[in-house]
Order: sequence, then structure tokens, then C-alpha cells
Amino acid sequence: MTPPRRLNAAAILCALAAVAATAFAASREPGYSASVTPGLMARYEQRFGAGVRGRIDGWKAFITSTAGQPALLDPVNAFFNRVPSTTDASIWNVEEYWATPAEMLSINGADCEDYAIAKYYALKELGIPVNRLRMVYAKQAQTTEAHMVLAYYPEPRADPLILDILDGTIRPASRRPDLTPVYSFNDDDLLLVQPGKASVRVDNFSNRKWKELLEKLGRELAH
Repeated sequence: MTPPRRLNAAAILCALAAVAATAFAASREPGYSASVTPGLMARYEQRFGAGVRGRIDGWKAFITSTAGQPALLDPVNAFFNRVPSTTDASIWNVEEYWATPAEMLSINGADCEDYAIAKYYALKELGIPVNRLRMVYAKQAQTTEAHMVLAYYPEPRADPLILDILDGTIRPASRRPDLTPVYSFNDDDLLLVQPGKASVRVDNFSNRKWKELLEKLGRELAH
């Protein structure tokens, strides 16, 4: 009876993967590739110039081809790390700007938080539960400069895996002594890190930049 049970389990897994792949494509949520409408595409082509359609279509094709695969972190990390790294001042003419994934790919440039945000929404679109994902605002140990990465938790209390633009290899947080977390957040909440103490949970809308990003994502859905 063992072989039939293994066969049935494999069949169930394949079926679940197929359902997940179908479900992701049907969903239209803020920040998802499936949410980019022709109207938004045209708006960003006018705003950012040639190349927008190819990059957005490439994003959509990537999500479609990656859906249902057993390993998602490495492909998502590599896909967005191909976007040229730059500063907000050089592309947005402001000191700090959190771009939506569609904006990031349209302008073809990103600062650290843009990579983390885009990877967060891509993994959500591919079916990863929100409670396994947290964007982490950190300080770089050597320079004390601010930095942002995406953390993936295989289990609630596990050592998270870090998706980063500075280091293209996904490593556990315990192997990233170069980063000192300050706070982390996702759609559900924001946790303030207190060294030697339990983190303090607060409303994530206390993060002004996150609130502004969510408002922009909502406006993108209207196009």
C-alpha cells in the first residue's frame, strides 16, 4: 500500500500547485503584476518613456512562469536584483521615496527599500503567506547607514532568510552580522526591535512611508 499512498500524495501536491497558480493569476491586489492595467501601463509609458512595456511584461511573464515552482526565494531575489541600483535623489529628486513595484520597473532603477518592497509583493502574489514575510529596516554595521531587506520566515520563530541587493546570496539573518535590525513590518503590523528585550508591536500605519506607499498602490488600481 505504500507506493499508492506516495502516488496520491504527489498527485495532491501537484493539484494544489496548479490551484495556487490559477488563483494567483485571478487575483487583483495592490502591488501585483496581475494588477497592472493597460491604463496604468500607458500612463507609465508616457511618464517614464520607452522600455516600460517590455519591463512590465517581463515581470508579468516571470510571475506566471514561476508560479507553482517549489523554490521561490532565489528566482524572485535574482529577478529584482537585476534592476540597476541607484539612489532616490538621482531618479526621484527627493531624499527618500518608496516606489511601487510598477514604478520601480518602469523607471528601471531602485534604492534598497524598493527591492524589498517588490520582492515582498512578488512572493505574496506567488502565494507566500504574509506572516512569513517581513520587510526589515536596518543599520549597516560599518557605516550606520540605513538599509532595507526582506526577511522570509520558514517557521514563526525560525532564523529568517534575508533577500538583499547588497548580498545576492540568500543567507540566514544570523549570518548577516553586517545588519542591525531597527524595525520590521508587513501588512499586519510593525515591530520595533529592542536589543535584549521583546519587540514592541505597533500599528504599521505609524510608518508614514508605508502608508504613503499603500495609498499609491491604491491609486494604481484605479487606472
